[in-house]
Amino acid sequence: MPNRPHPATAAEIAATFAEALPEELDALLARYADDPRAQVRRACASAVRRAQKQQAERERVEGMYSLMRELGGEGIVLGLDEVGRGSVAGPVTVCAVALPDDPKVWGVNDSKQLTPRRREELTAKIREVATAIGICHIPPARIDEAGMARALREAMLGAIADAAVEPDCVLIDGNPLHIHPKEKTLVKGDARVACIAAASIVAKVTRDELMVELGDQYPGYHLAESKGYASPEHIAAIRERGLTPIHRASFCQNFLSTARLF
Repeated sequence: MPNRPHPATAAEIAATFAEALPEELDALLARYADDPRAQVRRACASAVRRAQKQQAERERVEGMYSLMRELGGEGIVLGLDEVGRGSVAGPVTVCAVALPDDPKVWGVNDSKQLTPRRREELTAKIREVATAIGICHIPPARIDEAGMARALREAMLGAIADAAVEPDCVLIDGNPLHIHPKEKTLVKGDARVACIAAASIVAKVTRDELMVELGDQYPGYHLAESKGYASPEHIAAIRERGLTPIHRASFCQNFLSTARLF
């Protein structure tokens, strides 16, 4: 721990605890464990809770990496996840990610458990450390033509191809899809396996950025806010304005009250 001036007041000690790095907490707790002042005792108790939370989070992420190796073996393990399956506009997007054992991406989790800002931060870290990343978007017209099940399989295969590696194992969130001879699936894998969670985060951020761009191209449909899902505002716009080329006509019949625009 760096040498610091000894704080003179309880308030200064509490501030030191609040600003301390995780690796500094043990030394601070040892120094002030017997301090009788109420504010210092509260700061120590808060630091203990913080350390316990950090340790639990570390163990959670380490467990996700351990399960990745347990299921995938020691070779190249691609984790796959999709986003946009249930939306009524925009593509279905699949991401494939291969992660090294180290450095770990601390905080990686199911994208649905993260704030937009945290997803963006983690996407940047994932892109820094990943050994392979692949993305595939299947557009609405193809979804209408082939159906979602087939479109999703095509997106999975496209993401694997875009990753440009020969995987030793392909780990997919959800139920079996039978798209790859080395496929393994795991329900809720995006919350349990590091590379699948990473894929869920990158897929979500990538598709969200695309939907914001499409919102600029097709104003009035609230695409930036809804990300193409059937929000009340989006449904109202469909009923008022009709469909655009980026809508899935087969998903929108219940909302449609005017002719298709394109």
